[in-house]
Amino acid sequence: MPELLLKTAHSESFDKEGLHALVKDVLHQAAALGATGAEVGVSVASGFNVMVRLGEVDTVEYNRDKGVGLTVFFDHRKGSASSSDTSPAAIKAAVEKACHIARFTAEDPCAGLADKALMATQIPDLDLYHPWAITTEEAIQLAKDCEATALARDKRLNNSDGANVSTFQGYRVYGNSHGFIGGYAGSRHSISCSLIAGQEGQMQRDYSYSVARDPEDLLSINDIAKEAADRTLRRLAGHRLKTCQVPVLFEASIAGGLVSNFLAAIRGSQLYRKSTFLLDKLHESVFAKGVHIYEDPYVLKGLGSAPFDDEGVRPQKRDLVRDGILEGYLLSSYSARKLGLQTTGNAGSSHNIYITQGNDDFPALLKKMDKGLLVTELMGQGVNIVNGDYSRGASGFWVENGEIQYPVEEITIAGNLQDMFLTMVGVGTDVDRRSHIQSGSILLEQMTVAGH
Repeated sequence: MPELLLKTAHSESFDKEGLHALVKDVLHQAAALGATGAEVGVSVASGFNVMVRLGEVDTVEYNRDKGVGLTVFFDHRKGSASSSDTSPAAIKAAVEKACHIARFTAEDPCAGLADKALMATQIPDLDLYHPWAITTEEAIQLAKDCEATALARDKRLNNSDGANVSTFQGYRVYGNSHGFIGGYAGSRHSISCSLIAGQEGQMQRDYSYSVARDPEDLLSINDIAKEAADRTLRRLAGHRLKTCQVPVLFEASIAGGLVSNFLAAIRGSQLYRKSTFLLDKLHESVFAKGVHIYEDPYVLKGLGSAPFDDEGVRPQKRDLVRDGILEGYLLSSYSARKLGLQTTGNAGSSHNIYITQGNDDFPALLKKMDKGLLVTELMGQGVNIVNGDYSRGASGFWVENGEIQYPVEEITIAGNLQDMFLTMVGVGTDVDRRSHIQSGSILLEQMTVAGH
């Protein structure tokens, strides 16, 4: 990597003691106004984002945010308020507003803090904080170099949607009236490049990017430029397909979206509203045999790692799916109570999610598919979590004899998630690690491909 990417800051700029003291003060004020329970989250964040296009600076954006969010309970009546102003007068007004709201809301027997016994008693260091000592000028130059390197790879790369460099660092504190208070710092950095290629009147666009908590873990601009160029050029001279039913292989870069659809279907809010196709499927087969999906909140530098959830609950490393069988949901304390269950430490979101099935690499999955469609891009939002219906615009490549033949475009792929999950043929070892949902390429037995 360029030396520029290896420079990191050596000091933290967060007033940790002041943030913890602010949380304690808000909890004290809520109790003084009669709240039987309260929880407070305080966060500070800073960073910037630069975008260049065709060698010129397009945008430079700075952000520096600080905010307080609080929820109070008067038995089972709840009120919430937030403020970006942390002055004593503003905090006092926010606490009073939250208490006022709670006094007029209807009682909800499921409302309240998470159980005290489930609080995270230890806050492990998950190595999430790696600030990037890069100036705006250096970031602009890095973006320019990335874009120029990519455009220089082929004369057909004649335009650009720009190159982007961003950096973020923040600190979060959460506390509640159980006596729990905890905080941790985090960082997130990224570099991306998006290109446009033209040939015989046809134009195609594609991109590449890298994201990491530690700038040392970012891909080099040469690697990002090469992938952006290669992905864009391979899409030229696209064909259309006739409507057919064939095996479909989701490239690793988009396969995590299928896993994300599954996570949405097992979220507590969907379950207690009875608005998911996976309702009442616990301990039943919902994926093909051999599929393993698990959650691990404690991965060092993990993009989805956290020592506690949004309610202070200690998360657990656990199986969501084992050998195709659904083993667990994603629950907050509220959704858990609505379902007569216990929170899983997922208030706010899921943590690091991994999916495996078999040991095939990408070429092996192509061979296993033999003839079908490799999908590399999806468009639209045609996913219905209530009944599982799935229909999205797509582009990719036609495959025959286990080999990529030519690019295809202007198609739609359709199926039902329930059937798609149950007919999953394999998950590749070519894992895309640029998200908290990490998946290799996913091969499905059959989908409808609508063309012309």
